[in-house]
Amino acid sequence: MSAERTYEASAARVEEIIRRLDAGEASLSETLQLVKEGKDLIEHCARELEAVGDALEELRLEDLVARLEREGAGAGGRDAAGAPPDGGRAR
Repeated sequence: MSAERTYEASAARVEEIIRRLDAGEASLSETLQLVKEGKDLIEHCARELEAVGDALEELRLEDLVARLEREGAGAGGRDAAGAPPDGGRAR
C-alpha cells in the first residue's frame, strides 16, 4: 500500500475487495491476500478518520477558548461564569 494513498482511494479499494470476495470466485490464496489488503486499508482509513476527528476537536477547543476570552473581556472583568476575578470574596 502506498504511503500517499488517500482515504477516498483506500475506501474505494476496500469496496472493490468486498465485491471480489462477495463474487466467490477468488482462490483461497487470493482470498487471503485480499483480506490482508482490506484489513490494512481499513486500518489506514481508521487512522485518517481519527486524525481528522482530533483536528476537528482541536478546532472546537480553540473556538471555545476564543469565545470564552471574548466573553470574559466583555464581562467587565468577570469570568465566563459571571463571577468577579476574586470569586466575589473581596468587598
